Amino acid sequence: MELDSLKLAIMLSKFTEITLIIKEKHFIHEQCLNNSDYISLNYKTISFKSTFSPSIIFTVRDIVKKNNIKNVIFLGASELKSLYFSFLGLDINLIVRHGTTKSTPKKDWFHKLIYSDVAYHVAISKHLSKNVKEIVPFGKKTQLVTIYPSMSKEISNKEKIYTSELKLLHVGRIAPGKGLKEALQACKILYDNKIVFSLNSYGSMFDTYKNEFESFLQTLSYKNSFNPCGFTNNIYDEYSKHDIFIFPSKGEGFGNVIMEAISHGIIVLAFNNTAVTNFKELGFHIHLVEDANIKALSKKLLYIAQNLDKEIDFAKVNIELAKEVFTQEREQNQYLQLLE
Repeated sequence: MELDSLKLAIMLSKFTEITLIIKEKHFIHEQCLNNSDYISLNYKTISFKSTFSPSIIFTVRDIVKKNNIKNVIFLGASELKSLYFSFLGLDINLIVRHGTTKSTPKKDWFHKLIYSDVAYHVAISKHLSKNVKEIVPFGKKTQLVTIYPSMSKEISNKEKIYTSELKLLHVGRIAPGKGLKEALQACKILYDNKIVFSLNSYGSMFDTYKNEFESFLQTLSYKNSFNPCGFTNNIYDEYSKHDIFIFPSKGEGFGNVIMEAISHGIIVLAFNNTAVTNFKELGFHIHLVEDANIKALSKKLLYIAQNLDKEIDFAKVNIELAKEVFTQEREQNQYLQLLE
C-alpha cells in the first residue's frame, strides 16, 4: 500500500498539482527523504498515534483549506474515521482506493456515516470490486470503479543469464501469510529429486515473526539453498536473474509483484486465491494451484522444473500482453477521469 501511494502520487503529479499527506517518520516519509524516485514529491507530514486522532482531523483540514484542495484520493481504511471530520462541510471529491481484501463488514451506522461522502470507491481488481460491494457502505451518489494498477516504471532491460541452477524468486515481507514459508516447503521436492536450486527472497523481516521463521528454517536440510536478500529499491533488476517467481501468499488485493514478474517474462507459480485468479482471466500464462495445498504446489513446481525450457517460452509470451494491460497511460487516464 505504501509503495502504491508513492507510485500513484508520482504518476498523477505529471498532470496535476499533488500534495501527498503522510505519516511522519514512517516508511513513506523515509522514501520521500531518501529515495531519488520520490524526492520531487510535494508532501506534508502528520504525527499521530491512533487512527482516530485530533491531529489527523485538524492537520488534514488545515492542509486541504490552505492548498484549496478539491480532490482527495485516500489509500487506506482506518484513518477514514478521522478524515470524515477533516472534510466535514468542505466541498471534497473523495476517492477511496481499496488495495487489500477486507473480511469484516463495515455496514453499521458509524461506518455508513464516515463512508457517506465518498464519491468513488476504486478497487484494483475484480476480486476487490466484489469484496468492496459486500463489505463497504455506499452513499447515495457513490460509484464503484475498477482500475488495475500499472507498472511503476519501465521493465528492466537486463538480459536473462541462464545457468544449470534453477533460480527461484520470492518478493515480499518475510511475514505470516506472504508465502515464503510455503515456498520453502515446496522446494523439498526439488531437493528430493536432486535438482540444484536456489531461492532468493527480497523483502524485510517482520520483527515478531523472526524467531519463528528462523526456527523453521533450521529444520530444512536444504536451508543453504535459501538466501534472504532484504529489501531493495531495484527489484526490477532481479526478476530477469531468475527462472521462477513463486508466490504462494494467502491472499492479495491485486498482486503487484505478480504483475512485475509477468511483465518481465518469468514463470509464475502461486495459490489460486483472491485477486491472483484475475491474472489468469486476463489471459496470462501462469500456474495456479489449489489454495493452501502445499502438495499441489510442490508437484507443480517439480513439473515446471522438469519442463523448464517449454515453460520459459510460455512465460516470455506474457511480456507483450503485459505491455497492453499494465500500461501507465491507461491507469493515469482512468484516475484523471475521476478528478473534478
